[in-house]
Amino acid sequence: QHPRPPTTNHPPHKHKLTSTMSSSSGEAPPANANEGCVGPTSEGAGKASGCAGCPNQSSCSTGAFSSPAALAAKEKERSELQNSLSNVSHVVLVLSGKGGVGKSTVSTQMAQALSSRGYSVGLLDVDICGPSIPRMCGVLGHTVHQSAQGWEPVYANPNLAVMSISFLLEEGDAAVVWRGPRKNGLIKQFLTETDWGVGGLDYLLIDTPPGTSDEHISIVQFLNDARPKSGASGAIVVTTPEEVSMADVRKELNFCKKTSVPVLGIVENMSGLQVRVSDLAFFRESPSGSENGTSSSSECTNDVLSLLREKCPEVLSMIAATEVFPTSGAGPRGMAQKFDVPYLGKLPLDTNLLKACEEGTCFVDKYPSSPATSSLNGIVDNLILALPVEDDQEEENEEMQE
Repeated sequence: QHPRPPTTNHPPHKHKLTSTMSSSSGEAPPANANEGCVGPTSEGAGKASGCAGCPNQSSCSTGAFSSPAALAAKEKERSELQNSLSNVSHVVLVLSGKGGVGKSTVSTQMAQALSSRGYSVGLLDVDICGPSIPRMCGVLGHTVHQSAQGWEPVYANPNLAVMSISFLLEEGDAAVVWRGPRKNGLIKQFLTETDWGVGGLDYLLIDTPPGTSDEHISIVQFLNDARPKSGASGAIVVTTPEEVSMADVRKELNFCKKTSVPVLGIVENMSGLQVRVSDLAFFRESPSGSENGTSSSSECTNDVLSLLREKCPEVLSMIAATEVFPTSGAGPRGMAQKFDVPYLGKLPLDTNLLKACEEGTCFVDKYPSSPATSSLNGIVDNLILALPVEDDQEEENEEMQE
C-alpha cells in the first residue's frame, strides 16, 4: 500500500495550454521542423510557405513521411511507445532553460525521497552528453543487461530504477559527441526498450539537458505518442534566483506552453546558503597581510566554538544563512505568478545535500535535521498532491462502479 498524501481543500492547479506541435494533418512534425509546420503527411507538406528553409522540405515534398512504409513504421513506433509506458502512472519532466541550476540534484533527490516513501520510481537520464544521475544515485560503474523484455535498468534501491547512457559507455570519461538525430534515437530506445518491471512505476522522472532543443521536442513528441490522452503528466522547472538564470527559464516556461506540457511548479534552487553554526569554520584575518601583499587568515574554529559553548551554547544549534545569488526583482516567485504556475518553494544550498548527491544516498533520510530537508520534503509533498497515485484496490472499485 502506498502512503497517502496529506489531504487538502485545494485541488491541484490545472493549466490549459495551446500546443503548436500539432499540425493540420494530425501528425506531429519532425523535431527539427520550422515553427508552424503543416505536418509531414499533409497535402501541403514541403510546399507551404512555412516550409521554406526547413531541413525536411525535400523529404516532405517527395512524400518520404507519407509513404505506406513510412506510415507503417510510425505506427509501429507509436505502438512500441504505448506498450512500454502502459504501466507508468505519471511521467514528470525536470526542466530548466539554464545549465548548472541543479536539475539533476532535484531529480535525484525527489526520486530518492519518493522511493523512500514506498512509491515505485523510475529515473531516466536523457542528458546524453553530461549524464550525472548514476553518480548521484550511487550506481556509477554499473551496466545494464539485455533481457527478452528489453534493457534492465540499474536499481539504486528496491523502489528506484535508474537508466542512463552512462551505463552503456565503456569508459566513464568518454565524451559523447553525437548530433541531434542520434541523441533522439537513443532517447526513443530508452522509452521503448527499458523494462521498468512487471508492476510498473508510480512515477517516472526524466532528467533533461538544459535548453529547448531537439531532445526536449523529441521527448515531448514521444510521450504524446506513448500516452495519447495525457502526454507528459507535467514538468518541474528548476531555476536559481538571479536574472541570468530566470531569463532562460522563462524560455523554458514558454516551451511548456507551446508544447502543452502542464507546469507542476517552479523550484527555486540554491536560494541562499544555510549552515548550522556548529558546522561553520571560522578564520581570523591577519591585519598585516602576507609577504606578497595579499590578505591572509588563520583558522580559529575550535577557539570560537569553545567560546560559544561556554558563553552562548544556544547559538550553536541556530542556522546561519547568507545570500549567494542576488535575487532579481520579484525572483522566481514573481516569475511563477506572471506565468500563472505554482511556486513549489526555495531549496537552499546545504552542504549535506551536496554530500548526499556525492554519496548516492537519500538526503531526507540520512540528514533529517539538515536545513534543506523540510524544503525538499515540501516539494515532494506538492508533487504527490498534484499527481496522486491510486491504490490498485481503489482503481478496481472505480472500475466496478463505472
